[in-house]
Amino acid sequence: MYACLSALRRVTDRLTAVVTVADDGGSSGRIRRELAVLPPGDLRMALAALCGDDEWGRTWANALQHRFSGDGHLAGHALGNLLIVALWEQLHDPVGALDLVGRLLGAQGRVLPMSAVPLEIEASVRGADPAHPDAISTVRGQHALAKTSGEVLAVRLLPENPPAVPEAVAAIHEADWAILGPGSWFTSVLPHLLVPELAEALITTRARRMLVLNLVPQAGETDGYTAADHVEVLAAHAPALRLDTVLVDPSSIRGDEEGRQLAKAAAELGAQVYTAAVAAQGGVPYHDPERLAAVLRSLLV
Repeated sequence: MYACLSALRRVTDRLTAVVTVADDGGSSGRIRRELAVLPPGDLRMALAALCGDDEWGRTWANALQHRFSGDGHLAGHALGNLLIVALWEQLHDPVGALDLVGRLLGAQGRVLPMSAVPLEIEASVRGADPAHPDAISTVRGQHALAKTSGEVLAVRLLPENPPAVPEAVAAIHEADWAILGPGSWFTSVLPHLLVPELAEALITTRARRMLVLNLVPQAGETDGYTAADHVEVLAAHAPALRLDTVLVDPSSIRGDEEGRQLAKAAAELGAQVYTAAVAAQGGVPYHDPERLAAVLRSLLV
């Protein structure tokens, strides 16, 4: 998510990030348990990604991401998480508070939560217990799912059918492009398709739709996945969704057969595969914001 938003703000400032609110680990998990609020961590990351490259933007991006050290109550908390939650408590308006933080940062775009209620991810996993490799069990919580050793078969949100933030639904309908991914597939990308109003907006919007694929499988969630597997899992969770473009780095396709499988999976969603070098150099499995921005500029503008 971070690299894609950082790339997009180099292309346009008419940008809205719709962010999951299911994080239950680390600082965000502590905050949501103690204060019964939305987990702020992914929202903070999105805001930091939209900060500019000038001194103001770099200073605020670093401040948002700063984590307190030591062994006291603040240890491990990110300053940005505390700032966001403080404004939520002051304004009693999650969207208004995030807009205010965005103005303070000079963010080049807007950040919205996908739902106004904290969500929990629940998954059906085969082989979570190595002693019973064929047994299907339930794993609950984003943090636990990210560390699971089994095969994730499907994910659900709790509570079921959560309400979407109206501003997020409106942003999807007003957009020229709706972009999904990259990110943790089952815990950051697919949850948007499990909020009924968001899924309906993504299906019915007049915007063109793009899927940006991950560079490599993620340990735990998508071990052993090919590029085509990622597309097929998305289709299984949102059968009515249609795409226009699937963007993939050539390093993510291992051989001609995987390329054909990806083209077939994309075509079943109405999309064409666009292959471009968007990975960071040096073998690090991260999208390079500058490279990704150049490719997105050619596709979106």
